[in-house]
Amino acid sequence: MSSKLWGGRFAESTSTLVERFSESVSFDARLYRHDIRGSKAHACMLGRVGVLSEDDVDAILSGLAAIEAEIDAGTFEWKTELEDVHMNIEARLTERIGDAGKRLHTGRSRNDQVATDIRLYVRDAIDEVLALIDALALSLLNLAEQEADTIMPGFTHLQIAQPVTFGHHLLAWREQVLRDHSRFVDARRRMNLLPLGAAALAGTVYPIDRASVAEDLGFDGITENSLDTVSDRDFAIEFCAAASLLMVHLSRWSEELILWANPMFGFVDLPDRFCTGSSIMPQKKNPDVPELVRGKSARVIGDLNALLVLMKGQPLAYNRDNQEDKEPLFDAIDTVTICLQVFGEMMPHLKANRPRMREAAFKGFSTATDLADYLVKKGMAFRDAHHVVGSAVAHASAQGCDLSELSLDTLQGFSPTIGADVFDVITLDGSVAARDHIGGTAPAQVRAAIARARQR
Repeated sequence: MSSKLWGGRFAESTSTLVERFSESVSFDARLYRHDIRGSKAHACMLGRVGVLSEDDVDAILSGLAAIEAEIDAGTFEWKTELEDVHMNIEARLTERIGDAGKRLHTGRSRNDQVATDIRLYVRDAIDEVLALIDALALSLLNLAEQEADTIMPGFTHLQIAQPVTFGHHLLAWREQVLRDHSRFVDARRRMNLLPLGAAALAGTVYPIDRASVAEDLGFDGITENSLDTVSDRDFAIEFCAAASLLMVHLSRWSEELILWANPMFGFVDLPDRFCTGSSIMPQKKNPDVPELVRGKSARVIGDLNALLVLMKGQPLAYNRDNQEDKEPLFDAIDTVTICLQVFGEMMPHLKANRPRMREAAFKGFSTATDLADYLVKKGMAFRDAHHVVGSAVAHASAQGCDLSELSLDTLQGFSPTIGADVFDVITLDGSVAARDHIGGTAPAQVRAAIARARQR
């Protein structure tokens, strides 16, 4: 006879191969705190509505507290033959307190139980991610304030385009993670509804009070349809989607840091403790942390894809396929959390090589657009100005100098409308200072943006 908690229907024990194949406790044991928390709330509710006696509720609560202490202490024996975290805890509870432990599962199913546990777990994960994003965003704000006047080249197509300030670039990174922050907040709001009470798929015959359980567990409300409730994993997909986009942003930053730390750029110096060396080349200082973050973004994107493919063919309601939701979800949570932690520690110690950045911005005729805009303000059509400046750039390139190094006479040879005031706009400082509007790269605007951010 089967010894499973659900074994009354079965005449033989489960194959040991099937037990190994189907167990999930090896990875879902991490849900134990949330499972115990949900079970305590469920037991208290059953007591309030008269389904469980006061003695049973007291025994269940004390038994669950003791089990949580065992798990915390590392003395709890996890058994794969009991399949998952839920059955392991319930079996141990019955061992400790007897029949009262068997009554805990009244009015619920593992289907709505696991849906509740995962939501509680993901909600906590989102709160941690939000705190880490906040810390990282603040680091970027502080660093941007230090580098508000630091001029560097801005790129399009990875070619030098126009001069910008490093502070402006750092605030661009911050805008990306602020959007990530809002996506996680939105996902948290949408998922924060209590599944418990949906039971297996149709609800329960017991007079349960779902609203009181929702309040006890900090949910904003309850789910409305039991069929959808037990089969819904949208919240897990949403977490992985938000995490994937966050990792894409961190990967883009990593790509830039890897380039900038290269001696051929030399824009930044990464702290030694975030780099590694070579086993054969003693001079190497490899940017391993950004490289690993760039690589780990692929894992999280893969986790999202796994969940989407997992869910795309499932009919209502619950299917055992859903057991496969946890490993990609847990991996996404673990990966995005450690990547935010390591970036949060690294960014405050990032050192800009200001002379090298300025030197690079001086190359590539980054103020050419400023000269074109200057001519437009003098009355020339932009397309004509574009042609004039292109000719001037070709001449300066042949001479091996910058536009700002050409004499006034030479510049006037391309257009007589050019006056001595042109040198106020085709220098690096003049170029960035001229972009003095909200969203612009001017140092004054960078500081104003920082002030607004600190006020918020």
